[in-house]
Amino acid sequence: MQTQTDQVKHITNIIKVMNGGIEFYQEAKIKLDTATYEAFFDRMISAKQEAAAELQQFAVQEQGKPETDTSNVVKMRQAYTNLLSKVSSDSTAFTYIDQLEEVEDKVLEELDLALEREQKQECEVTLQRIKVRMKECHDEMKALQKEAA
Repeated sequence: MQTQTDQVKHITNIIKVMNGGIEFYQEAKIKLDTATYEAFFDRMISAKQEAAAELQQFAVQEQGKPETDTSNVVKMRQAYTNLLSKVSSDSTAFTYIDQLEEVEDKVLEELDLALEREQKQECEVTLQRIKVRMKECHDEMKALQKEAA
């Protein structure tokens, strides 16, 4: 039998990935500075902000305080993208879109890991609802990735 702490243990990891994704999308908006992607990136940012906010109550149960950090995996992708965009400016949009799609993959992976664990019912329902929204974000980013290729 799992303890209460174990039941919500993976929630902070999801929030960290979402926070990293928010920062990465915000940076991409600035670097790409084009109306083509602005509304799209704003939608992705809003979806992640809402999801992270919904999960904060469970982060508090897990660690006693809200989660405000970002994922190191997302930070590494962001640094990698910055480096690539400096080397080759003509593929900057594709580089950002490609790496942001990988962030969407990571969000779904973290949600799946949390859903594999036995969760409190309220947490389970919240995770399932968020996963549906994040799958939509992933699918939209995947379509944009194919267009940019």
